[in-house]
Amino acid sequence: MSGATEPNPAIVFDAIQGYMQTAAIQAAIRLDLFTAIGEGATDEAALAARTGAAPRGIRALCDWLTVRGLLTKDGSGAYGLSPTAAAFLDRRSPGYMGSIEEFLAAPELVGSVLEDPAGVVRRGGAPGLGSIAPDNPVWVKFARAMTPFAAPVAAATLAWFERHSGRAAPRRVLDVAAGHGLFGLAFAQRYPECEVTALDWAAVLEVAKENAARAGVSGRFRTIAGSAFEADLGGPYDVVLMPNFLHHFDEAGCVALLRRAHAALVLQGGLLLAPEFVPEEDRVSPPMPAMFAFVMLLSTPAGTAYTRGEYARILADAGFARAEFAPLPPSPQTLVVGVR
Repeated sequence: MSGATEPNPAIVFDAIQGYMQTAAIQAAIRLDLFTAIGEGATDEAALAARTGAAPRGIRALCDWLTVRGLLTKDGSGAYGLSPTAAAFLDRRSPGYMGSIEEFLAAPELVGSVLEDPAGVVRRGGAPGLGSIAPDNPVWVKFARAMTPFAAPVAAATLAWFERHSGRAAPRRVLDVAAGHGLFGLAFAQRYPECEVTALDWAAVLEVAKENAARAGVSGRFRTIAGSAFEADLGGPYDVVLMPNFLHHFDEAGCVALLRRAHAALVLQGGLLLAPEFVPEEDRVSPPMPAMFAFVMLLSTPAGTAYTRGEYARILADAGFARAEFAPLPPSPQTLVVGVR
């Protein structure tokens, strides 16, 4: 058959031992191994001395990372960084994103995912409220750890607004499920007259406040502590941001949230901007957005990765006049736009 490949048992082993990938990358990040190599500690002895780890441990870890393509190894036994490791895992790089393991590999997430995955598939969702439980402390970890991933997406969202919205500088912006607050803060830093209101759980908002202070915009940064389904949103706002939030809920939940956002927007030209993982209609491409539906299956009662067609229907049901979609490079995300 055209395009067929030979059976390969390594694919099965790889899938079953995926947790080994987590263990290896987590160990390397926590030992700051990639930075050590980038700064010139390239052999087993030098790396052991630099990291305080056993030579046997360093050798096994570095060889594993070499096989996986994150390190290189020459004939003398010296290790080097792959382009990906140099860009994202060497702490000296402006693109460093090692901190994301603190959330993505958090014990409370990994433990719940591996506890009974077959049972979750049978039920069609995680037991209880999963990661969306009120005041779940994991979202404080998210707010602190995921800024390297969020910052370029926030910048790309602002860039889309400036290039394509055709609207005047926004004076009031609401950031729903703000987390670290970077999406709203991007608007506050770009537009000196813009006041940003961030909504999230109280403990999470403390992180956003810290980031607002660092950005020098505390005087124009307001907060609303509570549930996005229940809190008084205030308004009217020129822009409502809803980054990486809708995928936690079923369609009815998304419509309910978006109706609230719609009501909080200015009557003429108000915009909803929601960066999301959006797969194609076939639901198996592109890889990361397509696989995100399974992530939501394992961590929420009813969340998923919605296609463009589904988002267009959801936005229409919530009262938006039209939906637009735009890629947000270099991230794998898509900007979902609702026009009031």
